[in-house]
Formats: sequence, C-alpha cells, structure tokens
Amino acid sequence: MYDVVLLTLGSERDAPGGCGSGGACCGGATGAETAPTSQTDTDQANTNQAGTETEQCATERPRVPVLACADALTARGARVETVTARSDAEIDAVLARLDGPPRPDGLTWPDPDSKIRLVVATASDGQLRAVLRRLVKRYAPAPSKRPADLPGNRTLPDLPPVAVLPLDPARGGIHRDLAAQLGLPRDPVAVATAVLDGTPRRLDLLRNDGGSVTLDGALLGAADDAGRPLHWRARVEVDDTILTDGAEPLLACAVGNAGGYATLDDVTLLTAPDPADGQVEVAVAVPVVVRSAWGRKRVRLEVRRARGRAVSVLPREGKVPYLDDGVEGELTRKRSWWIEPGAWAVWSI
Repeated sequence: MYDVVLLTLGSERDAPGGCGSGGACCGGATGAETAPTSQTDTDQANTNQAGTETEQCATERPRVPVLACADALTARGARVETVTARSDAEIDAVLARLDGPPRPDGLTWPDPDSKIRLVVATASDGQLRAVLRRLVKRYAPAPSKRPADLPGNRTLPDLPPVAVLPLDPARGGIHRDLAAQLGLPRDPVAVATAVLDGTPRRLDLLRNDGGSVTLDGALLGAADDAGRPLHWRARVEVDDTILTDGAEPLLACAVGNAGGYATLDDVTLLTAPDPADGQVEVAVAVPVVVRSAWGRKRVRLEVRRARGRAVSVLPREGKVPYLDDGVEGELTRKRSWWIEPGAWAVWSI
C-alpha cells in the first residue's frame, strides 16, 4: 500500500519564494485570513528561509476536507501523514521524499516508481503553483548539466504526479479554478480514490524567465476605479509571429495554458486553450478606431491570436499589472514564457 502525504500550505499567499512573505504561509484555514500579497516582476527570487516566519496562522487545525480525505485514505489501508508547510524549506522537505536513487551524473531526479503519493490541499491556484514551482526548482537541471536522457523539447524531467484537493467549493460562472477546468474531483473521498486507484494525467507546464511557472495562464492589463480598461503598450511575440510591435495601445493580453483567462467580460480572448496540446495560446485586445460610411468614428475591439511554443511580452512604458494563476504582479521588463509539454501530472480517475 502507499504512503500518502497530505500537504497544506499555511497561506493563500503566493509571495516571494512561492509560499508567503517572509517565509510565512498562513491562511487557507477557517477564521480570519489575510488577503493575497501583490508580486513585482522580481517576485520569483527565492528569498524565503526557514525560521523567518513573520505571521501566525489563523488556526493550527487542518480543514475539514483534509481530515475527510485522510480518513478515506486510511480506511483504504494507506499510511497517511498530514503536513502544513509555512516556508519553501518545509515544502522542499516534503518533496524530497519523491527523490529517486542517486544518479551517476549527480542530478536530483524524481523516482518514477515511488510508493509515496502527494496530495496538495489548495485554497487557490496560486497555492498549487507554489508547490509546482518548488518541484521545478528541485528537479530542473542547470543548462550546463543537461543529461542525455532529457527529451529535446523539455528542460526538466517528468515531475511526480500530484493529487489536488480543493479546499473550497467550485465557483460558478466564467472564472473557474484549475481543478474545475480539468474536471478533477472535489469530494475528499473521490480525491482519495483518485490517489489510490487513478492514473496520472500529464499536462503542459509554462515556465518563465523570472524563475516561476504558470499552470492556468496570465492576464496582463488593468482597469481604473470605474472599471474602464486602461491602455498600455508592449511588444508581444509568439514564436515568429508579432501580435503587436508596441506602437499601438492594448487593453489586455492573455497567455493561456488552460482556460482561466479565455474571456474578459463579454470578449473572447482565447478560443481553444488546451493544457495538454503542447502549445500556448496568446491573444491581445487592441482598440481600433474605424469610420462608418457617414464618416463617424467608432472604436472596435480587435482580438489578435496566435499559438506556439513560446511567448514574450516587452512593456514599452511604465508598469503593466497582471494576474498569473490568480496572483497579482507588475511587469516592468521583458518576460518570456515557454511550454514544457507533459511536464507535470495530476492523479485522476
């Protein structure tokens, strides 16, 4: 039977280092919770250190779905351990259990035959991203140490599968979390079944040159206090296709691995985002002034789209606010994302 680790992050924050400000990961629990912290474009620096916790959690008790999942796993004969991580170091200590045997080249590599299964209890997509970011940090080799057995279209090996235990009910409407988009179970008993009886479903991963990862997607742009979108400029390229050269104003840019940012209000940005097709879909929304036959001016929103392996966004002026897997940030310099086909996996039934 399997050993199962039920990992909960101590915060809904996804701040520097991936867990929380100052190493804290508090939140994701009943009672008072802190609001998400904004990120800057330097937010990927791994500044968290063990022992630098600056906040206290609302409660030390695991949430009800975690206890229910643990009971269901135990009833099936699994050996279960619940862990609450409040720093990158504590996340890393859990992930180290997934390491494979030593390799001749000295690289740390996941064990494809591991009898340990990991369940990540998440209150947000940002929390799940925080764990995947630490997996990438652990297993991605430096370019100078790239092994011969690494696929040519990848910069990291197959990451160990994780099970996702959503801690909150699925939200209706357009903005669904990643678990809902993927059709993953939300009931703790069903999650336990997926862990013990399911199969890994491999998914694409977006890495970026800021040192982080994206599971769902990113939306660049902002609105004023009245909800009116603000204009900004950037050069946006997808592989060899230039969607905009930075000379014209933009209202939004969506970088999609899945469909979380497929629409903006009533505007369709992404038409067919697929987290398992080996491509990233990108769209920019450009306001275009046109004249009618009577010479009257009106503004038409033009959406330009492209698909490819990589995308870059180079802001032309100021700071560009964005959401990445639901986490806020500001872009002040060029940011590039590239697809890692099938790099991560979820346990599914």
